Amino acid sequence: MSSLTEKAVFTFLRVHNAIYQGTNGWIGHRVPGAPDALLLHTIGAKTGQARTTSLSYARDGDDYLVVASKAGDPKAPGWYHNLKANPSVEINVGPKRFAVTAQPVVPGDPDYPRLWEVVNDMKNNKNRYIGYQKMTSRPIPVVRLTP
Repeated sequence: MSSLTEKAVFTFLRVHNAIYQGTNGWIGHRVPGAPDALLLHTIGAKTGQARTTSLSYARDGDDYLVVASKAGDPKAPGWYHNLKANPSVEINVGPKRFAVTAQPVVPGDPDYPRLWEVVNDMKNNKNRYIGYQKMTSRPIPVVRLTP
């Protein structure tokens, strides 16, 4: 991706996140040409501060699946550390906010290969997590959010 394209994408994501969070999920759940997004509400593991992150997701039955990829960064995203410290979190799917329990699913877990396929679905995520995994030696976990 060119630096101009990257800047445009990251600017769009910042604006999308601000709108989605600012409207408490009323605007931003579905954006044409982009995967559906949810709002993940965590408590900072170190700070105790409320944190909200917009993430694309996939469904597996009643569960929601998010990926702690951080676009292939060597470090896991902050929200992943937060939910590992306190797995009882809340999500917004659109304007509907409800409690879920987060469970990281990592390589070596028998369900990981199936869930990895679900989150990489060409329709939703266009195999982008496969590309992110190639960019880092850190195993990228899938997080199951169960209502």
